[in-house]
Amino acid sequence: MGLLAWTGVFLLAAGLVVWAGIRLARAGDEIAERANLSRLLVGMLLMATATSLPEIVTEVAATLDGAPDLAVGNLLGACMANMAALGIIDLLHHHNVWPSVEIGHARVASVAIALMAIVVLAIMHPPGLAVGWVGVETLIVAGTYVAAVVWMRRSPVSRFSNVEMGPVPTGWSSDGQLAVRPAAVRFGLATAVVLVAAPLLARSGEAIAALAGVSQTFVGAALLAVATTLPELVVSLTAVRIGAHDLAVGNLFGSNAFNMFVIVLVDVAHVEGPVLAAVDATQAIAGVGAILLMSLALAALVHGVETRVRRLEPDAVLLLVIYVTLLAAVWTGRPA
Repeated sequence: MGLLAWTGVFLLAAGLVVWAGIRLARAGDEIAERANLSRLLVGMLLMATATSLPEIVTEVAATLDGAPDLAVGNLLGACMANMAALGIIDLLHHHNVWPSVEIGHARVASVAIALMAIVVLAIMHPPGLAVGWVGVETLIVAGTYVAAVVWMRRSPVSRFSNVEMGPVPTGWSSDGQLAVRPAAVRFGLATAVVLVAAPLLARSGEAIAALAGVSQTFVGAALLAVATTLPELVVSLTAVRIGAHDLAVGNLFGSNAFNMFVIVLVDVAHVEGPVLAAVDATQAIAGVGAILLMSLALAALVHGVETRVRRLEPDAVLLLVIYVTLLAAVWTGRPA
């Protein structure tokens, strides 16, 4: 197949991801309300896991195909793209998103930043320690993620916010716990579509990189990352439109934390040895960039929640400008 054909496959798979993402958002919001769950937790755990399925399948498929740089670049680039998506959402909704969400999201963002820092350090200075062929650093990241989820699930929200972590009605009728089942079925079907489309994204992205003569690091951090981040963007946009702001923001920050957990799955698939020791050092550019973008988003979120003042914020624009600059840095980066 030629470049044009692979581009067509890429666009078709991306379209399926967008379609499924819209349905994931609506089904997830309905589950949150009918089951009387916090949208922050649903966004951080259920939605983030489901919308990160493209990354899971794409990265494992790319690694098994012998393209670990494509896999790791996609994960790091997806974290950058998620923060760019947060900026886009805030701009489209007139800077009303950040002032409307709980301060509890700061915990999720802080965990994601810490996990990303561990990954960047391992890329720049691999420790050389492994359990079998899996790097110790990825096991540390996975263990820290699980511990953080348990911590956040058990932490009282009153210590972080004056907003109760309960559901915010958005119009779903309440017919008891049995009403959750239809929404759960729709959620599962949309997730299945994502699982089918994700491998096509990985294969077509790898083919485009080879045919266009572009590095796998850039294709992973830019083209493939944007495509596999489409579920997060679509889900979050749809969530904001129906008034579920916490679901939207929790999905984006939660996806970044979950993406770092996915690296251990990539490491398991990379049987040649620790995957972070095998990738190009320019991957650190995307990693540090993601940390920078998450830090800016975290500062804007905390400031917006504390003041609750409607004003023209430069933060969303700044996020997008820095994101484009970082992509240029990845493009111009040279293999070590």
